[in-house]
Amino acid sequence: MILYLLYRMGVFFALILPVKFSYFMACLFADGFYGISAKDRKAVTDNLSIIMNGSKDEKALRGMARQVFRNFAKYLVDFFRFQIIDEDYVKKFVRISGENNMKAALAMGKGAIALSAHIGNWELGGSALSLAGYPVSAVVLTHQNRMINDFFTHQRLKGKVRPIEIGATLKSCYKILRSNNILALLGDRDFTKSGLVLDFFGRPAQIPRGPAAFSYRIGSAIVPTFMIRQPDDTFTLFMEEPILPDSSETEDEAIVNLTKKYLGVIESYIKAYPTQWHVFRNIWSNNDKESLRPDTII
Repeated sequence: MILYLLYRMGVFFALILPVKFSYFMACLFADGFYGISAKDRKAVTDNLSIIMNGSKDEKALRGMARQVFRNFAKYLVDFFRFQIIDEDYVKKFVRISGENNMKAALAMGKGAIALSAHIGNWELGGSALSLAGYPVSAVVLTHQNRMINDFFTHQRLKGKVRPIEIGATLKSCYKILRSNNILALLGDRDFTKSGLVLDFFGRPAQIPRGPAAFSYRIGSAIVPTFMIRQPDDTFTLFMEEPILPDSSETEDEAIVNLTKKYLGVIESYIKAYPTQWHVFRNIWSNNDKESLRPDTII
């Protein structure tokens, strides 16, 4: 209940305060949380060390970790403001790069998988894509607390994104792709504990198989899509070249090869924007049961 009330308060203040001041206040809270949350702080710092090729520069890593917390706080402000984000906001604050890649994928008539990661502002990216004329449905986590789950669903609908909860999602996802629409998925964390074990930044990690499985079975193109925050708090929505399944491969072969291809793109974006990768658990560990159904936004 307390967390739900905090989210509701976040929406209230994010809507009545100027966005720059909301960011400022959010960063203050982020600094406080960074100071008291030793577990999250260590997880982020350890992740950054791996991203930075095993860097042992603790001072630099701590500075980057603090920025991860701040960027995530800004992410929440944007999520809380979905009620007032519209086409004019997208035109003013979002630069779209690679739109032709999405158009090319949809021109094949088999839908498109907008494949992103927990980087930048993936929720706002889905909203911006929908407001730009490409209706988006997104597979999302369910949350243990029903009030919190309903809150996130409400916010996503306000952002013009149709949420599909993890669970009995297969029929809905197939229907979306067969209707030549966009299905948004995240490819950097597996929440089912049944993903592929592949090298991610040189270390084995469980990676979701869903994006590649949908792509192979329907023939849909995977379009790596990332909403990246710029230094002035505007955004660039990047859509990379479509990744296509090879119908001559078996399903198992195709899933592995497709996943390796898009995982390389995800790695390149995380390397370029490490302080915007919002992962507060060690994804290289198979023992983190807490990550299965969190009560937070990720």
